[in-house]
Amino acid sequence: MENVSRVGSYFVFLGLLEMDTYRIPYSTVAIFLYIITTLLCCLIIYIIWIEKSLHEPMYFFIFNLLLNGVFGNTVIFPQIIVRLLSGLSAISFPECLTQTFCVQSFSTVEILTFTTMAYDRYLAVGNPLRYSSIMTNTKSVQYIYIIWALTFILVVVPVTMTANLSFCGVNINNIFCENMSLVRLACGNTTVNNLFGLVEVLLVIVSTLLIVVYCYIRTLLICLKTTKSTSLKAIHTLITHIITFSIFMTATLFVFLRYRLNGGTISLTVHVLLSITGLLTSVIVNPVVYGIRTEALKLKLIHNLQNVFKKFPQLN
Repeated sequence: MENVSRVGSYFVFLGLLEMDTYRIPYSTVAIFLYIITTLLCCLIIYIIWIEKSLHEPMYFFIFNLLLNGVFGNTVIFPQIIVRLLSGLSAISFPECLTQTFCVQSFSTVEILTFTTMAYDRYLAVGNPLRYSSIMTNTKSVQYIYIIWALTFILVVVPVTMTANLSFCGVNINNIFCENMSLVRLACGNTTVNNLFGLVEVLLVIVSTLLIVVYCYIRTLLICLKTTKSTSLKAIHTLITHIITFSIFMTATLFVFLRYRLNGGTISLTVHVLLSITGLLTSVIVNPVVYGIRTEALKLKLIHNLQNVFKKFPQLN
């Protein structure tokens, strides 16, 4: 393949080319999803911010999860919408590298926040009397700072390594940029990039999965010892969280490992659908599961909306 010049180089999203025939319906759906989910997330974030009664660790973690959802939403959807409407499927190397960093950051923050929330719920259920002293507001905010700092460290290294590669191809089997799609287009030996990325991903995935599984199993066992009504409600909530986390983790693992697992045999449609699943889970399901279905937050949300509507003059 012909070398791609670093100056003025570009990449082409094959997924967007595949969608070009129905680009108006696709872009309409994308606009609708982006506006509705972003407004919902921002509304919940605002409620948590202004309501002092919600200034507790659990709501701080929900705040971070939804804020990260808005971040991931904004990183991916607007560029998809613009390119679908304009019919352009190309992206410059600097833009692609920036999007890669943001996409990887979004995924990492999501996983680490999920893990921290599982640990927080285990502490709340397993140590209800000591919970307020173990998980203070200050400590929960520190955890959030650590999540973002650790994410930066975990993402900046592989993306910097990718930035120093030379490329021999331009076709990306996706509708957005991510690290492995770029690495597979590189010229020469990319063993170091592949090995580093694999080890880093497996360390993060294995460690977070072990923590999440341990916390949820322990929480479930504790719930089973409580009254039937309480245990059923807690188990239903746990199962919902586990399903949400599992869907996101499966989609994320696919994006990270697809080319290492003979991804060349996977159709472009499957590449696109599985890649976008993680984002859709975050921006659509998370506001419902962690926001609207949380009783105290739902009540505050309804109360504030009622106050807003009361300010409008009544129609005669």
